[in-house]
Amino acid sequence: MALLAMWVSVNCKKMELKNMEESNNEKRKKAIGAGRPSQRRTVGQTTPCEVCGATQWDEDEKRGETFCGNCGHVSEVNAIDPGAEWTNYTDGADRSRVGAPPRESLADKGLNTTISRGDISGAGARIHGIKGSEARSWRRRVLIDERSKNRSSRTRNLTRAMQFIRDRANLPPSLVEEACRLYRYAANENIVTGRSIRGVSAACAYIAAREAHLPRSIEEIAESFDMTDELAMKELTRTIRLLSRCLGAHHITGPGEYLDKFHSDLNLPAPVLGEANKLWSRVGDSMEWQGKKPAGVAAAMLYMAAKNCDYSQTQSQVCKVAGVSEVTLRGLMRILEKLLALLDGEAN
Repeated sequence: MALLAMWVSVNCKKMELKNMEESNNEKRKKAIGAGRPSQRRTVGQTTPCEVCGATQWDEDEKRGETFCGNCGHVSEVNAIDPGAEWTNYTDGADRSRVGAPPRESLADKGLNTTISRGDISGAGARIHGIKGSEARSWRRRVLIDERSKNRSSRTRNLTRAMQFIRDRANLPPSLVEEACRLYRYAANENIVTGRSIRGVSAACAYIAAREAHLPRSIEEIAESFDMTDELAMKELTRTIRLLSRCLGAHHITGPGEYLDKFHSDLNLPAPVLGEANKLWSRVGDSMEWQGKKPAGVAAAMLYMAAKNCDYSQTQSQVCKVAGVSEVTLRGLMRILEKLLALLDGEAN
């Protein structure tokens, strides 16, 4: 009986092991991952669905909703669209995102809202249904709005200075913005305090042009800003020196930077400018030019280049553009001729 009981227990164990192996084989026949829920995740949903437990999330970008792909349960609404936010500010095709960029040449950088006078008068008023009595009320609102933006002295200072630079600097738009940025820096550093707005604006325009290698003479800037009298000229030169120290703008303008401007002002043909640049490249390293006015040296180069190209140009015309006297021009011409003769002698 003991042997029979032992044999029965052994056979039972064999049957259990066989059944376990068969069950394991059946499991292996299924594809790996079969029957598992999708592991797809979204930006807003990373947990299983609270209704069915699946994580098969889908997004409807038009509705801004996130829903379960298994049971349809909506778990998130009004989702944030990370795409581009195109906004049309005009009647035509406009792909601007946030409107016009900030401008340094405006006192408020163009970030404040304004009531356009064109919308309350003429055709604009008819389009918006504004009649006579309403137009008077809107004009009053425009005046109040403009006054409310200029209550602080600093804002009034910036408004007047930016107007000076825009109207009188005679600079490209990029340099106008740079000059206005320099004025804001000067205002923040209290450099404007105790000095005229006109003088600091003129100094900022001069430094912005000089640092961009498009120089303007002090006399030209003074004439543009109506500072031609002796006291105003002294104030302008002092302000330029002060701003140069505070801004670290110590670029020294060379004669080569004046050639393009003087060539354009004299309406000379292109070969003359090429000849002038060639002359300056030959004699520009000479120490003879130390202490000489850069504008006068550039005038001498252009005058000789015009002669070499058989293009008639009088000394008075060149001197008027360069802002030097004819005596100065002739003296610089003698130096130039001596340097060219010396170089030609060394070459021979």
